[in-house]
Amino acid sequence: MPNEKILIVEDEESILEAVRYSLHRDGYQVITAQDGLTGLSLSRDESPDLMILDIMLPNLDGIEVCKEIRKNSSIPIIMLTAKGEEIDKIIGLEIGADDYMTKPFSMRELIARIKALLRRSGIKPNTSSSQVSHTAYTSSSGLNLNIDTHVATLNDVPLQLRPKEFELLSYFMKHQGLALTRDQILQDIWGYDYIADTRTVDVHVRWLREKIENNPANPETILTIRGTGYRFIT
Repeated sequence: MPNEKILIVEDEESILEAVRYSLHRDGYQVITAQDGLTGLSLSRDESPDLMILDIMLPNLDGIEVCKEIRKNSSIPIIMLTAKGEEIDKIIGLEIGADDYMTKPFSMRELIARIKALLRRSGIKPNTSSSQVSHTAYTSSSGLNLNIDTHVATLNDVPLQLRPKEFELLSYFMKHQGLALTRDQILQDIWGYDYIADTRTVDVHVRWLREKIENNPANPETILTIRGTGYRFIT
């Protein structure tokens, strides 16, 4: 059974209790907050492995909480938003959310996404040694990535990548030299109708460029194919 610690920050008590119950049932440690300031404080004091964060919160909204956390932490964050709040989703992506769930949501899907993010962040519950991949990728630009250890380096300096950034980089390195469409990347990386918008891919590519390119405004490794997508050049 998993024993990872998950912080839920949600002011709607019915949703909070439903999520807490489901996570407890699956073996997770759960801590909760019903306002943004308390949630931010708990994220620092309790060092959770993952955070479920509502956007609309009293005292400090979820966008501001996420922004503060991202100043010094790469903890996986799933944001909760009301149906139709597309602009909040895009803003959340811009400031560092890893995933989104639109209310009302399936508890089974939420738990599936939690497991996926924990796996991508290097926390692998219920994984035997025979199941672990030992795949590693290198490039002539000095990038090295090891899926087994979940470590990526640039010129032997470790990169601080969020879960989706690590997965995106490994995807690009696996498909070096190939033209990849935004729709293809969205489907292969996120694996579901994330927000039905390929801007998700563009935002994460921009973040990744900021960490691996000498000049992110003039990239030499992750190239844009106008009207199509991207190509990773070794």
